[in-house]
Amino acid sequence: MAWLEALEGIEDLEDAKLNATLVADFERHADRAVSRPIRFSTPTFKEYESSELEGCGKNSFPAFSITAGACGLNCDHCQKKILEPMIPATNPAMLDDKVRHLINTQGLNGFLLSGGSNKRNEISYGRYMPVVEGLKRDFPELKIAVHSALLDESRAREMESAGVDTVMMDVIGAEETINQVYKLDRPVEDFEATLAALCSTSMEVTPHIVIGLHYGQILGESNALDIVSRYDVTALVLVVIMPFYAKPGTFATPDTDDVGRLFFEARERLPEKQVLLGCARPPGMHKRVTDAYAIMAGLDGIAFPADGAVSVAHTIGRPFEQAHSCCSIKLGSDLKTRLQSSFAA
Repeated sequence: MAWLEALEGIEDLEDAKLNATLVADFERHADRAVSRPIRFSTPTFKEYESSELEGCGKNSFPAFSITAGACGLNCDHCQKKILEPMIPATNPAMLDDKVRHLINTQGLNGFLLSGGSNKRNEISYGRYMPVVEGLKRDFPELKIAVHSALLDESRAREMESAGVDTVMMDVIGAEETINQVYKLDRPVEDFEATLAALCSTSMEVTPHIVIGLHYGQILGESNALDIVSRYDVTALVLVVIMPFYAKPGTFATPDTDDVGRLFFEARERLPEKQVLLGCARPPGMHKRVTDAYAIMAGLDGIAFPADGAVSVAHTIGRPFEQAHSCCSIKLGSDLKTRLQSSFAA
């Protein structure tokens, strides 16, 4: 049975408008998908529950913001709202106390360290690195991820020396997007330089590309893929712009077909690398279709999968696993492998 016909039998997709040509393209390249398991990540950045997967325990893998809800850029797409669900840690002692408390009381596996940037899209993590070093010394199995923003090689080395496991940064491929959306006077080359600096270390590097970042238009994403493909990254994380974070009327919602084609391109351009669908993407049926395309395209992981995602994986023959961590980090001790045979009826 062809994929499109089979997908029509999934209840959660019964009202979905799947692009027949795109689905056929995915099926013609099925070897990119069915030969590799997909990881469904359910960290505690927000409450999560679907019809097919359970959420993880409270504070299993939280996010901390060193600036609480403050950000010097206040970019058009975010309006600082992405910081709101993070746990404030506005000084090093606060971070240390909160992490140790969660380790002792709730079995913390790891955390994301983030925050708002200054007007040059930089985040001052320096005074937090001794805390990271102390936590890694006392809890070697603790997984620590950092959203780096823009930096130079010396600051990348500082993170490496402290014991940061994984570092993330956004790669933007269009000057217009940097200037207009970020309100930032820095060139595309600065984003590539940051990626190069991070990749010169031993840390796992997982750059992010925001699909539709230019007010919902597709602009610069292919160039961003070019940049990422030049470096030995651990994984690429794709996210889709979420217009409800922005001022009303400023952003369009990217068409799911365009999103699916970029998934196809990313999988083709980085065949040996992990390509993941991250937390941010529009909700509702858009998310269900987006996630279905990600699974069919052969992406390696999805954060907070939509209803129907497990059924899509089962339908096309992809094994899957659930991890209670950020999609950029795989916690081996917390991994719940659930093969498609578990759902055979």
